[in-house]
Amino acid sequence: MKTAENLIRDFQHTFHTKKIPRMFFAPGRINLIGEHTDYNGGHVFPASISYGTYSLGAKRDDQKLRFYSMNFPKIGIIECDLKNLEFQEKHDWANYPKGIFLYLIEAGFDISTGADILYYGNIPNGAGLSSSASIELVTGVLVEGLYEKEINRLELIKLGQKVENRYIAVNSGIMDQFAVGMGKQNHAILLNCDTLEYNYAPLHLADHVIMIMNTNKERKLADSKYNERRAECEAALHDLQNKLEIHSLGELTPEQFEENKQAITNSTNQRRAKHVVYENARTLEAFNQLQQENLDAFAKLLNESHLSLRDDYEVTGRELDTITETAWEVDGVLGARMVGAGFGGCAIAIIEKDKTEEAKEYINAVYQEKLGYEATFYTATIGDGAKEIMKGAKR
Repeated sequence: MKTAENLIRDFQHTFHTKKIPRMFFAPGRINLIGEHTDYNGGHVFPASISYGTYSLGAKRDDQKLRFYSMNFPKIGIIECDLKNLEFQEKHDWANYPKGIFLYLIEAGFDISTGADILYYGNIPNGAGLSSSASIELVTGVLVEGLYEKEINRLELIKLGQKVENRYIAVNSGIMDQFAVGMGKQNHAILLNCDTLEYNYAPLHLADHVIMIMNTNKERKLADSKYNERRAECEAALHDLQNKLEIHSLGELTPEQFEENKQAITNSTNQRRAKHVVYENARTLEAFNQLQQENLDAFAKLLNESHLSLRDDYEVTGRELDTITETAWEVDGVLGARMVGAGFGGCAIAIIEKDKTEEAKEYINAVYQEKLGYEATFYTATIGDGAKEIMKGAKR
């Protein structure tokens, strides 16, 4: 983990300057529960974590933007002009910050000079902890700080999603940007993805921690299966709309679903819809249990979520099932489930703090025996959303 002093030296060395940059941070996120509910008009329950993306920036006197990521040093400095911020495939990861600059300028923010910006992220690559939203939001708060702008946080969150959807052309919901932008230390956020109404719930883990378990399998299937699941849910909704006046699956209670599920003619689509409806109910119940500081009941809901994702939504796969189901066997684990799109990436477990090392060893041994390679483990704390962490030179 790099210190602020290290990063400042890296910035000055990379851009051949003596300027002291300003420093900003945006977290990654985990979604505690509420998986594949966001694009179905349901609730999600994310929290921002201590891993994330740092950006260091200093304004220039010309109109050049120069981006450098310490995570992709071989790519080198990526340079563009404020007057030409169109997507370019060769600009690779830098298209995310470019998109933020473009949409902020289009929204009327006066950004007349360029900047040198260095990025450093400690979110594990391919883990599904939302590194792209972290880059988008850290760029947004950097623009806010460097150029002395007041940017409404919800508008910035929506711009981040717009970058994802229109600029990068990934059809994702708003949860990632919302969690990264609105995170609050030691709290999770219950978010209605349809209305953007949200409430914070205290996440008092006491003698427990959230352990992130990375399968180290890249989520190669995730994008294609994500689109397939969306289509299946849309077909289920269409069938239900022949009988019910609803706009999304997230409007249904489990009781309403059971009464009307026969309207869904395809049995696979019926199982997909069942997951969404029951997962949404679990998410609302999880919020209630955390409000009452009932960690045991909350963790039990995580287990139920994983089973539903495995059996009804079918997005887990051998790696996520192995790591999660092994965690269930471990003394001190209250609950565990896969998080993210599925087919690789990460799972989380709520575990007694003093049993973490023992658990990692056991889970990794079983995982390695069954899969042939190691998993990686991280312990995350729940922190604040995107913000400036150190003021440097104003120019």
